[in-house]
Amino acid sequence: MKTDYHMHFEYGDYDLNWVEGFFDAAKSHGLDEIGISEHSHTFPEFESLYCDDLILDDSPVGQFQKVWLKTNKFKHTLKDYFDFMTELKKNHRVKTGIEVCNFQNQAAVKKILDAYEFDYIIGSVHFLWGWGYDSEKIKDEWERHDLREIYECYAGEVEKLADSGLYDILGHPFNIRLFNYFPDFDATPYLERVAVALKKANMVIDVNTGTKYRYPVKEISPYPDFMKIAAAYKIPITINSDAHRPEDCGKFHEEAEEYAKSFGYKEVVVFDKRRIVG
Repeated sequence: MKTDYHMHFEYGDYDLNWVEGFFDAAKSHGLDEIGISEHSHTFPEFESLYCDDLILDDSPVGQFQKVWLKTNKFKHTLKDYFDFMTELKKNHRVKTGIEVCNFQNQAAVKKILDAYEFDYIIGSVHFLWGWGYDSEKIKDEWERHDLREIYECYAGEVEKLADSGLYDILGHPFNIRLFNYFPDFDATPYLERVAVALKKANMVIDVNTGTKYRYPVKEISPYPDFMKIAAAYKIPITINSDAHRPEDCGKFHEEAEEYAKSFGYKEVVVFDKRRIVG
């Protein structure tokens, strides 16, 4: 079965005509099922968690992130989202997911998520020390950190996500390569730590093509060194586009399938109501 479970409506809105393009693109790639995984920053229920965790001071990072939090964020409640997805499901095969940032207060996250019946929940490390490391406009911050410390922090954040027991999928693993900062040290211990945490938590890997077409690194996440370890640990996968626009749904899916096969993967998992059903 061909699926794409990682995509967002945030560049448009909850408009049936606009989102139809996602299903048209899915059909062109031969996808059997798609899933929507709206970012947690879509929903006001998560706003206080961003304010608690992000750098919001007068530094360049803080100034940027203060504007970022006020731009196209927190515009729909989770109820709005589920109501819209109910409408979509009348005519389309689609699952309801969410992508949640690596908040420090996982108890608060659990309280929010438990109120709704998701088909799957993606946990993604989007912040390191309160810094949105994947933002082009504040990428100069990379020069202020030792890369080994970044790998250490990233691995620790994944471990926290996994230990919480709240998540089904790790989003775009090790996308800390996205601006072409590559380690000159052996990163294997960090890769192993992440694999062990995911295996223990029964989490799945998001083989994500978004890093190929949206960032300078132009590679599918996770990169080969981690894919080898994930395969050795028999960690299941999904294959996803991280589409933010309709035309990107399923983008490079065929290439990602071949990529996964090169590490011995023969199938992807299918989710329904937080259970793996295929």
